Amino acid sequence: MPDMKFSVTAKCENPTKLVVNTSKFKIIIDEPPNLGGTNDGPNPVEYVLAALGGCLNVVGHLVAKEMGMELKGLEMTIEGEMDPSKFMGKPTKERTGYKEIRVNLKPVTNADKATIDKWIKAVEDRCPVSDNLRNPTPIKISVLK
Repeated sequence: MPDMKFSVTAKCENPTKLVVNTSKFKIIIDEPPNLGGTNDGPNPVEYVLAALGGCLNVVGHLVAKEMGMELKGLEMTIEGEMDPSKFMGKPTKERTGYKEIRVNLKPVTNADKATIDKWIKAVEDRCPVSDNLRNPTPIKISVLK
């Protein structure tokens, strides 16, 4: 199967607010007032959690359909902690990103435990966002004039 390419463009409106354009949507990324923002949208690390949730939802329903498992709904909570020291310019040996991300899924289904275990294993294996968070992905940043 050929690779699929995704891209976005973005422009800052102020030091904390970024307006991102996707193929059809506009996304506002901002910071809360306690981090100097205007709170016009979720902050970047909240979008990371949201992206993971969105991907788990899509893949969860796709896998359930393939398995013939009735999935009437899917609820989830996703959370993680990070040390803000490096982000704030303070010396630390801690990573700047999430130390761990915890996902609690509550599938609305009549499936038995063995089926749900098989389903979640496939979802974890096939979720692209989860894969990007779990494994190093090269990021090449360049500056244009």
